[in-house]
Amino acid sequence: MRLPAISIASTPVWIPQNTHPVRQSRCLVVTQTTFPCISDSARLWASTQSIPRLNPLHPPSVHKRIVSLETPAVHHHNHQRTLIMQRREHQRYHQVWRKPFYGSSGERDEYRKEMLEHLKRQMEEKCISLKLQLASKVKEAEYVREVDRLALSSERELRIQHSKAMTAYRDENKRLMEQSWRDRALTRSQENLKERELLCLNPINWSGTLK
Repeated sequence: MRLPAISIASTPVWIPQNTHPVRQSRCLVVTQTTFPCISDSARLWASTQSIPRLNPLHPPSVHKRIVSLETPAVHHHNHQRTLIMQRREHQRYHQVWRKPFYGSSGERDEYRKEMLEHLKRQMEEKCISLKLQLASKVKEAEYVREVDRLALSSERELRIQHSKAMTAYRDENKRLMEQSWRDRALTRSQENLKERELLCLNPINWSGTLK
């Protein structure tokens, strides 16, 4: 069921066209200024053209910025522009859910088709994302495994080097201890031999009573 369009009539603004400059008591001159009038708001609301915003203190076709040029026409123009932009945004927002509920059968079928395509595209994107995540996790696992293998290999090499160093240290200590033992035994035997020679040359028991 299609609802009839409702056009909201805008407030007309009357701008005098044939106004001559008026000289006031303080010699202020009111210059005639023509502003773009938004009279057909329904037509502008339905169209897609942009509506310019006017500066109340600097209207178009006026080179000098004067405070006295601030007129209700410019404010009305900006107010109408705001209303039309709000209506366009409201129309755009409600056009999204109007078709599946209030549209014709063709529009509803088209909406369902678009939703199915959107869901298929989301599923494909989700599948691709999962595949990428899985590939990333596989690469990360391979990298961690390689790092662990290198760490274990390095630790094994360090243990082997430490074992070799400790073995060399033990063998060197053993050699030094054996050499020290041999030196002490040799020194002791030499001292004993020297004492025997001294005893033979100068015996303590001349009479041979001591045994």
